[in-house]
Amino acid sequence: MTSNPKKRSALGKGLGALLDNASTDITTSQTTSGLTGGVALLPISSIEANPFNPRTNFEKEALAELTASIAIHGIIQPLTVRKLGRDKYQLISGERRFRASQMAGLTEVPAYVRVANDQTMLEMALVENIQREDLNSIEVALSYQRLIDECDLTQDQLSQKVSKSRSSITNHLRLLKLPAEIQLGVRDNIISMGHARALVSAGDESRQLELYRQVIDFQLSVREIEEMIRTGESKGSAEVPTIKKTTAGEITTVQEVFRHHLSDKISSKVEIKKTTNGNGKIVINFSSEVDLNRIIELMNK
Repeated sequence: MTSNPKKRSALGKGLGALLDNASTDITTSQTTSGLTGGVALLPISSIEANPFNPRTNFEKEALAELTASIAIHGIIQPLTVRKLGRDKYQLISGERRFRASQMAGLTEVPAYVRVANDQTMLEMALVENIQREDLNSIEVALSYQRLIDECDLTQDQLSQKVSKSRSSITNHLRLLKLPAEIQLGVRDNIISMGHARALVSAGDESRQLELYRQVIDFQLSVREIEEMIRTGESKGSAEVPTIKKTTAGEITTVQEVFRHHLSDKISSKVEIKKTTNGNGKIVINFSSEVDLNRIIELMNK
């Protein structure tokens, strides 16, 4: 049978493509202690976080759900780590699983152990996250930029490593030219990547910010903001942009911004539920009596 060559070539992209050869994978060594089927069971206290991880924003609710799942079922997909020294390891990928395992109180976790220098590790971490994690557009753009700057890659080389088109990479990188306020708007899903791409070509920073706030205030579509950029319209123009009307039951962008702010303030999930009659309720989720009291204290501040 030729299963092993097929499996290795089938990796083709991403993490597998960054491993030079089988010798970089020490999980195949039968002399490594604690291995079962090529996976080491490591003390969680012996693993440190990856300083190269591009992910900066972990959604609290999703992390809590993963923690609950791991507490019941354990880790299904092993972490990937590199060996730093005797009984000391550093994450290459799987930080959400690592954090959730710590929160679930696990003392040991399954992991693939690899040998990688810092640059290879950075490439592996960035490519792994871009391909397999749900990074927002700004985090993806920052990851692309780091790969270009720190790993000395051209956009064509980057395109091959992450299996994305050159135009997709260029569009993401252009987002980093926007003011910080707009980048945060993209990160927090206040505006779409389509809006952000249009704003890149809006002019100087003050014009970009002016139009960004109009997108929020007037709930403008991407096509509408593109037309405003083309014609040079603004809030003070003779022709005021048409405000997109919402039907009963729809959540407006302004209401969504409020929901995000409230959720951030109390560190808990907030939902706005509207009926077709126009009424509704704001739902604040809590996990326990202690958590409820914590939220009440924060609301009273």
